[in-house]
Amino acid sequence: MQDKEQLTSQVKVEAKLNQEGYTEDFRVTEENRLVNLKGDKSYSVEDVRIVDFYRFEGDTDPDDMAILYALECTDGTKGTISNSYGPYADQNVDAFLRQVEDLGKKIDKK
Repeated sequence: MQDKEQLTSQVKVEAKLNQEGYTEDFRVTEENRLVNLKGDKSYSVEDVRIVDFYRFEGDTDPDDMAILYALECTDGTKGTISNSYGPYADQNVDAFLRQVEDLGKKIDKK
């Protein structure tokens, strides 16, 4: 369970991002696709860019560590996805975002 301070901080960051147009909530499927929670669009690694990320650490419990990503897709869709880090991380989310990050590094070098 997240501690109150961490939860408050994460809610504030999400509200700020929402005001900046990051209105979709995403998840990663087992087919390695990013989909919005409405389920009406899906994106491949090549369609996604990590704009920013925010880490939250639980003061009372080290298991309460989370990371929130602000994402933008090639069609202009903007949203967020969160994941735990450490032993409770969703491996599908980690793998997908690592691929997005690696692809972004390759593009930046060109």
